[in-house]
Amino acid sequence: MQKSKQHRKRVLRSLGTAIRNRRVDQYLSQQELGIKADLHRTHITDIEGGLRNISFLTLLRIANGLDCTLTELMSDAESLDGFDKGVAS
Repeated sequence: MQKSKQHRKRVLRSLGTAIRNRRVDQYLSQQELGIKADLHRTHITDIEGGLRNISFLTLLRIANGLDCTLTELMSDAESLDGFDKGVAS
């Protein structure tokens, strides 16, 4: 049980890092991304910190706010060290 919880945390942190990297590359603040994605800044903060397991629709709104596709965003997350391609339980 503990191992799967750690696995989920690593995957969420990888996704959060991928979002943060794209946001910073575009010189966007968390507030600006929040406005573009129609999310509160603190929600963006929690997502980037790997503290939230976000819904598909929220992920889509973030990708749109970053002017990228879901595929591009997920590819970024998968390329990070903490992302384990195993099934998240």
